[in-house]
Amino acid sequence: MQNKGAISFFAILLALVCLFELSFTWVVSGVEKDAVEYANGDKKKEKAYIDSIASEVVYNVVLKKYTYRECKEKELNLGLDLKGGMNVTLEVAVPDVLRSLSNYSNDETFTKALALASERQKSGGDDYLDLFQKAVKELNPEAKLSSPAFFGNKDMQDVVNSTMSNDEVVAVLRTKVESSVENAFTVIRNRIDKFGVTQPNIQRLEASDRILVELPGVKEPERVRKLLQGAAKLEFWETMENKDVFQYFEAANAKLKAINDANKGLDTSKAVVEPVLVDSTAASEIDTNSVVQEDTTLSLAERIAKASDSTEANADTSDAAMKAQTLKDNPLYAILSPNISQGENGGSFFNPGPVVGYALTKDTGRVNEVLHMPEIKSLFPKDIKFLWSVKGRDARGSLFELLAIKVPRDGKPRLTGEFITDARLSFGQLNNKPEVSMSMNGEGAAIWKKVTGENVGKSIAIVLDDYVYSYPNVNGEIAGGNSSISGNFTIKEAEDLSNILNSGKMDAPAHIVEEAVVGPSLGQEAINAGLISSLVGLLLVFLFMAFYYSTGGLVADLALIANVFFLMGVMTSLGAVLTLPGIAGIVLTIGMSVDANVLIYERIREELASGKGYKLAIADGYKNAYSAIIDSNVTTLLTGIILYIFGSGPIQGFATTLVIGILTSLFSAIFITRLVFEGFAARGKQMKFSIPMTANILKGSNFDFINQRRRFYIISMLVIVAGIVSMFTKGFGFGVDFEGGRSYVVRFDEPVASDKAREALYAEFKQAPDVKVYGTSNQLQITTDFMVEDESTAADSIVSGKMLSVLAGLSANGEEPEIMFSRKVEPTVANDIKESAVLSIVFSLVVLFLYLLIRFRKWQYGVGAIAALAYVVLFILSIFSIFNGILPFSLDIDQAFIAAILTVVGYAINDTVVIFDRIREYLGFQKSKNEELSTVINNALNSTLSRTVVTGLSTMGVLIILFIFGGEVIRGFSFAMLIGVIVGTYTSLFVASPVVVDLTRRVIASTTKEDANEK
Repeated sequence: MQNKGAISFFAILLALVCLFELSFTWVVSGVEKDAVEYANGDKKKEKAYIDSIASEVVYNVVLKKYTYRECKEKELNLGLDLKGGMNVTLEVAVPDVLRSLSNYSNDETFTKALALASERQKSGGDDYLDLFQKAVKELNPEAKLSSPAFFGNKDMQDVVNSTMSNDEVVAVLRTKVESSVENAFTVIRNRIDKFGVTQPNIQRLEASDRILVELPGVKEPERVRKLLQGAAKLEFWETMENKDVFQYFEAANAKLKAINDANKGLDTSKAVVEPVLVDSTAASEIDTNSVVQEDTTLSLAERIAKASDSTEANADTSDAAMKAQTLKDNPLYAILSPNISQGENGGSFFNPGPVVGYALTKDTGRVNEVLHMPEIKSLFPKDIKFLWSVKGRDARGSLFELLAIKVPRDGKPRLTGEFITDARLSFGQLNNKPEVSMSMNGEGAAIWKKVTGENVGKSIAIVLDDYVYSYPNVNGEIAGGNSSISGNFTIKEAEDLSNILNSGKMDAPAHIVEEAVVGPSLGQEAINAGLISSLVGLLLVFLFMAFYYSTGGLVADLALIANVFFLMGVMTSLGAVLTLPGIAGIVLTIGMSVDANVLIYERIREELASGKGYKLAIADGYKNAYSAIIDSNVTTLLTGIILYIFGSGPIQGFATTLVIGILTSLFSAIFITRLVFEGFAARGKQMKFSIPMTANILKGSNFDFINQRRRFYIISMLVIVAGIVSMFTKGFGFGVDFEGGRSYVVRFDEPVASDKAREALYAEFKQAPDVKVYGTSNQLQITTDFMVEDESTAADSIVSGKMLSVLAGLSANGEEPEIMFSRKVEPTVANDIKESAVLSIVFSLVVLFLYLLIRFRKWQYGVGAIAALAYVVLFILSIFSIFNGILPFSLDIDQAFIAAILTVVGYAINDTVVIFDRIREYLGFQKSKNEELSTVINNALNSTLSRTVVTGLSTMGVLIILFIFGGEVIRGFSFAMLIGVIVGTYTSLFVASPVVVDLTRRVIASTTKEDANEK
């Protein structure tokens, strides 16, 4: 083997990198185990432990030290279906944006066009602005979008004028809509960052107005719905100076000490100041112009951090003593460090500006509690309130500023975001540094002039959702409504602040169009099912390979272990999310990864049987197998990539696992095993590739596949005809993601009849829901479109509340069942999902046809393969139609089903390509042997029969394990996969190759006839 040293080096390097990446998961697991033991069942205490150690170094590597928070960010990320949580897709309502941009026009054509475009979008995934423009043209061909009836108003006069065409106005509107989506994303991201969820995922979905939010471990979905869909609240507040407020904190500190001393028998000092975590962090930081002396100001906070963040196990005596004394003498300052610095002469002074103190992340909640105690609150004037900075100001992001806000008599801010017309990144004329330019409308400009005139030399706090994003100093009165906010901004920080200012008047709050909530118990059950199916599947393949290929099989098992290790390591390093379908992908990878070894081993056995020596047989076996290995894996890789592009959520997780698994399995099967074989050969040892029982299985087989093809054509067509009849008469059961609606999985304490639940819910909803047993007899899956188009935030609670109330009447103890899983999909999203599903299947077939055409240079191979794949798809659809409602598990057509279809397509084409590769090889021999085409293809099919059977059995074996142990969530998915693998193996032998024969003979016959006519 060439470049043996380089391959060995790469293998060792890859193993070390994977080990390093996976080590973070092990470290995090250890810390969380310590937290559980420390808390002894107390969840609040466990959370406090984790919060206290978040910034502590828990992993010391040679070149770098990692805190628990950093380790948590680098651990293997589990999907919501494995650890529970909430997955939400939000969409900015473009009609609301257009209404806002039109200054809420009442023009009849405008309002009718909006309604017509909205109605048409429900039945298709067309762009809303295109639909709106077409609707306007239909209603009034002479209408001009630049007119006052549409978008020719004062707020839009800078970007829309009366001479612009409708296309030009639509281009402006498209920019405004994009800005609204970006603003909504900014608001949602910051709200989620303050929500206190570990490892949230917030991202813009490409080429859409939608935002995906994944929140692990959420237990209050209704609170999340309100948080995400609420309107943004941007405010401008006057501030108070630090030096003017400090006296009140001194009084508060003394009062708190007196309270603690009076109640020390009850240990209330600990109760008052014990650190806890609250929702007080966010993702973006905006620097301000306030001057803060870094080192001296943070001295107390650093000492507190050192004492408070340390666990009792590693805190030394001096730290513990210092903490105890600090708590006793200054209970308020123990959790809030005052903004005071020391001068050169040793005296102290107040730092200028509105910042009155600093607190660690875990202490902000306790500071809030103290300041809201009636005894403490009464010490402060009524015109003062306190707000936290949106992000920590230290390197770790764990030290937050507390600002003093001046409250007018009416309790309202002097200015709100509704007056801002635009905010954008700009650069200073003198220093060319990034700054933010802000414009206001006429009413806002007048108020702003007065506010800035009254606060020259002071700070104005820019507040969004009660958190301070910036507090710039006012240099002078600002007239005209155009302002410039400057500071030591980076471009990113200036862009963030401009987005915050623009989001203050969110043209359209985002609303939830798709939602899934997974309960923690269902997530744990999914983990257990995934682990069991993976381990049993891995063991099954281990035993089978060792039995069939003897010591060579053990080497394949070693490669399989390396493959799983590399797969998990690469997924962790890329930050990929492991979902339940992802575990299914791992199990499938286990079954399919042996295929490369099987191809190699069968070739080696052929070379040994031909009389070649061991080393030469090894070399030729690998060399002759490369073509089939590459072609078969590239085709599967292409389907995985297509699935990733068109899929979403868990399906993307499955595709990610599949794609990475293909790459790692190729490396392990081709290079790891080769290194082992050559290592043993160098020491004079030889591996065996069979045992006496398996040495001659299917050897010398001579099945006549081609001459029996018409019989198999008839059998195949009969099955498909029966399936097509069922599709048109019985139809399919569609999942909620294809039809829209709400779906729930509920668990009772005892079995409940599905028909009784259906009748009771029908009486309440006035429409028939789909109710079926889900796994066990005490679990039901309920799907309904009741109130699905109601966009109010209360709709979800109303539906679930009515459902649970009805179901409680069916329970023996009268108690409501537990919602294990819920999902909501609006009709427009369902249409998009269906379109993506169809496109993904069609696109995959086209791509595979083109690849085969390029690789084999004959269109007959491509048509034969596509005919086989089309048969596989139709067969699975037939089974799902015929047996829907008959088999005791869900056969709904949903995204998971499409993932199964595409994966089966990849597997089937894999099998077909291996056979085609051997046919191509044998056709090269035909030129010298002058054999019939049918004979050549029969020989090729028989020579690969052993590989086809071994790979098929190993893959079927793990899919059966996945079907039995994988859990109800993926039972339909694994069933589709199992049927597909069986049919895919059948079509590669009895459909693809026979079609190639018939097409090739027709071409030859046609050519011969043309030659005869010419003569």
